[in-house]
Amino acid sequence: MSTSTLLKKVRKIEIKTKGLSNHIFAGEYNTAFKGKGMAFSEVREYQPGDDIRTIDWNVTARYNEPFVKVFEEERELTLMLLVDVSGSEFFGTGKQFKREVLTEIAATLSFSALQNNDKVGLLLFSDQVELFIPPKKGRTHILRIIRELLEFHPQSKRTNIGKALEFLSGILKKKAIVFLLSDFIDDSYEKTLRIAANKHDLTGIRVYDKREGEMPNIGLVPMIDSETQKIQWINTSSKAVRDIYHTSFQKHVDTFENLFRKNGAGTLHCSLEESYVKKLLGYFKARI
Repeated sequence: MSTSTLLKKVRKIEIKTKGLSNHIFAGEYNTAFKGKGMAFSEVREYQPGDDIRTIDWNVTARYNEPFVKVFEEERELTLMLLVDVSGSEFFGTGKQFKREVLTEIAATLSFSALQNNDKVGLLLFSDQVELFIPPKKGRTHILRIIRELLEFHPQSKRTNIGKALEFLSGILKKKAIVFLLSDFIDDSYEKTLRIAANKHDLTGIRVYDKREGEMPNIGLVPMIDSETQKIQWINTSSKAVRDIYHTSFQKHVDTFENLFRKNGAGTLHCSLEESYVKKLLGYFKARI
């Protein structure tokens, strides 16, 4: 991709997603995630009705009268985007690939965070950590994130969500808002998900094509695995084969839903045929 073409794509994404952040998501992102941490503000004299658990015993002993610690919401948040760039994301039977929709969702969330003066970081992964951009503020930083989302070419086409979550838990010491964007065609992340969800405010956004779950009946055809690149002849006329395929696909969906719910993390399902804008807006409002 030439530099001029890339810049045009970045600008196009910025105009579309920044507009969504400014007009549609104005206030929704901030309201949905505010107050996720409390920071010490000051010490003042005790007043009737104050929680006795907030009494500062050191100051109380010094002045021989009760004082309490006052806390306030941490206004500055850190948004971390974990985005799947494995081979299966380059699939789509409509106007867009999954990777393109993942990019737009990530950009929309980034500009929402920018509007709230929050830091944004990016982690691109396959079956390994492909790229890590530490959280920072500012429009220039957001545009760099969008450039990487558009142009980055991963070394591997396979998927290992657990590796990405393990890296996240090791690199981010403070609590963050984490969005994990993938098709979740993987089931190797139960342990690392539990650790990450216990530490961070985690949401999984599953982007999928509705036709992925159903194999069409079109006879004997060669099929290529987008992650292993292996070609195999499949008899799609066989109902048994189609049923096995559907069951395998549904297993990944159920694993995603059950693991996230069990660990107190949020989930969002968005097909390529649906508006991710409505899905995000509904999710934000449900958290308020």
